[in-house]
Parts: sequence; C-alpha cells; structure tokens
Amino acid sequence: MRSVNIITLGCSKNLVDSERVLKMLADIGFKVSHESEQPSDIVVINTCGFIGDAKEESVNAILEQAEAKKAGLIKELYVMGCLSERYRGALQTEIPEVDKFYGKFDWIELAEDLAKRHSVAVAYDRIITTPSHHAYLKISEGCNRFCAFCAIPLITGRYKSRTIEDIEEEVHKLVSEGVKEFNIIAQDLSGYGLDIYGELRLPQLIDRLASVPGVKWLRLHYAYPAQFPYEILDVMASHDNVCSYLDIALQHISDSVLSNMRRHITGKETRELLAEMRRRVPGIHIRTTLMVGFPGETEDDFNELMDFVREQRFERMGAFAYCEEEDTYAAKHLADSIPQEIKQQRLDRLMRLQEEISLELQQQKTGRVFDVIIDREEAEFYVGRTQWDSPEVDPEVLVRKTRGLAIGEFYPVRIIEALPFELIGEPV
Repeated sequence: MRSVNIITLGCSKNLVDSERVLKMLADIGFKVSHESEQPSDIVVINTCGFIGDAKEESVNAILEQAEAKKAGLIKELYVMGCLSERYRGALQTEIPEVDKFYGKFDWIELAEDLAKRHSVAVAYDRIITTPSHHAYLKISEGCNRFCAFCAIPLITGRYKSRTIEDIEEEVHKLVSEGVKEFNIIAQDLSGYGLDIYGELRLPQLIDRLASVPGVKWLRLHYAYPAQFPYEILDVMASHDNVCSYLDIALQHISDSVLSNMRRHITGKETRELLAEMRRRVPGIHIRTTLMVGFPGETEDDFNELMDFVREQRFERMGAFAYCEEEDTYAAKHLADSIPQEIKQQRLDRLMRLQEEISLELQQQKTGRVFDVIIDREEAEFYVGRTQWDSPEVDPEVLVRKTRGLAIGEFYPVRIIEALPFELIGEPV
C-alpha cells in the first residue's frame, strides 16, 4: 500500500480541500496521513497564495520537499491549491522536482493520476483532520466582491454556492461520525445562495442546519458587510445552538479608505450594521479584521480607525498591514506609497489598543459560568473553548484538573482568572 502525506498551508477552506483529497485517496487504496512526521512515498502540498508571507511559506515548503525527493526520502511530490492555481507556469519552470502541479479545484484529477484509474468519491466526502468533535463546513467557493487589495477572486473565480440539501446531507453524515461543532466558512458568507437561488439564503441555510439533531454549535465565519443578510441575526437569536459569534472583516472605517478599497459600504453604514448586530443578538461576540497602510490612508484616517476600535470594543480583532498583490485593482491603479515602517507603527499601535480592550472584556467574564467544549488535555489543564472561541484563532479556556473531563464533551466552567487571550477556569 503506497502512502500519501498531505501538507496543508493557509486557511481553513484549504483544510477542507485537503480533507476531501485524503478521503478520495483512502477510498482508492492509499494509506493517507495529514502533516505527518513519518516518512511517506508521496507528498502533496496544498498551497496558499493570499499574501506575500503566505506565498513565501508555500514556496519554502515546496523547496523543502523537493530537497527531500532529491535525497530519496520521498518518491513523488505533487502541489495543488491557490499558489499553483495562480502561478503554475512559473512554478513548473522554477521547481522541476515537482511531479505535477494542480490548481485549486483539481482533486479528482490528482486522485486519478495517482491511482491510474477513476475515483468514485462523493463530492463532499472527506477525512476530518481536526479533533473529531468539530469540523469546518465550507458552503461555497469563490468570491464576487473584487475588493481592491484582494487576489482571492483571481485565484478562486466567481462565487459558487453549494445547495442547501448538499450541505445538510454533509452535516447529517458528520454528526453520525461524532462531530458536534461546525464552523461555517466561505470567502463571503453574506453572498450565499444568490447565484443558485436568485436571493440571499444564508438565514434559511443556518435555520435548517441548526435543526439537525446532534448539532451542538454552529459558528459563522467571514461575512461581508455590504449587502449583509440581516435576517441571519434573527436566526442566530432564535437558536441556542447557533453561537452568538460572527466573523466579519470590516477592514476600515474611513469613508475615503473604504471607497479606495472598493468595499461598497460607508463608515456610517458600518456603524449601523454593528449596532443592529448587538441589538438583535444580545451578547454577540464580533470578530473582525482591519487593515492599516492601504494606499492613500492618511494619519487622520488611521486616527479615525483607532477611535472606531475604542468605540466598538471588538471582542475579537486581528489586523495586518497592506501588502500589494499583483494584478489586483490596487496594484494596477494605486501607488503603494506609505513606507513600511509607518505601516508597522500603525499596526503596532492598533494591536496594543486591542490588547487593552481584550483584557478588559476578558476580565468581565471572571466569576461567571460558561459551557466549554474540551479540545485536549495537557499536563496541568484541560484546554477548551466557549461558544465565542473559534478553533486556532480565538482565546482558549484553561480548565483546572479538579476532576476528570472527556475530550469533545461540554462542561459548565466557572472563570476564575482572565488574561488578554486566555481564560482560566474550573469545572462547576
């Protein structure tokens, strides 16, 4: 039995793709592993091509495995994903040690090439690589927004929704395999359904999924603020198993910067949206991403962004400095004139502010009891998360070992100490 190890780089959407490839290859007779340190005959690298650092990481990973192939440690090397979707020709020329490059959607061709016969895997079927109690659920591919700074639509193409029935069938299957927590992901949740139903259908989808027996938590990632489907807020408020959590990248608040970014929303509309979220879903935790140093961002624009963060007090926030991506609107039409040191200074100031806010909000949780799902056991603590904590990106709860707890189960935990990005608790 030939062995295949898949290495996944980039976002959770890429991880879902890798899980599908793993299932295909396992179905046709391969011994499969994910990011294993054990030797394997074949390595498949699923690459990311979003920003400069991610592209560099992907290239370095390919080069490392190319050296392993030259040394005889692996027999075959294949590359798929966003980077090879966008730069396949150049990569083939520069790294001839790779047996074949595939794009982002070539899973069946990859399996057929490896097996030398046709695969019959179900389209959504996959081998979960996350802890068995939670999984990412991708509801669409692509993006129609074409923000000035973003290369993702150039890589993934136009928006393509999966049907509600297809997604619901996958959830039933994963529940039967022990999955309790679903992190709903897409490049743009807000646009779900428009391409196949002629109207936005995210509220109807989540209402259906929340009604599936065995679904304990549903958490929403990567909504878009413009043309936001407000009805989803009522769905969130009406289902106890839909987490009071929404990941929505706002990027900025200055009208001039938002216009240059081609975000199709104003600062006033952004504030109105956030106010409506907090009104309709009491206790909601909003995760957002902001960008500093976009072409044309003045010191006044940045100060407006700082004031916005002070005012909104986001429960979860990340930020990054603008990095020019080739072939995007900004790369073609806007000069990247802000010095890197200014971008970094603004980023550092913004994140210091957020750390202060995060600590204050975390401290408000001390003395309270929350349901916590246990992800793993370490020497001194069980490590878990509340409904407001998405895997890998949000704070964790370190639960003292006053009694035995089971991985993948929910327990009431009283918070006894708060740190900026961690909570410490004990089981009730």
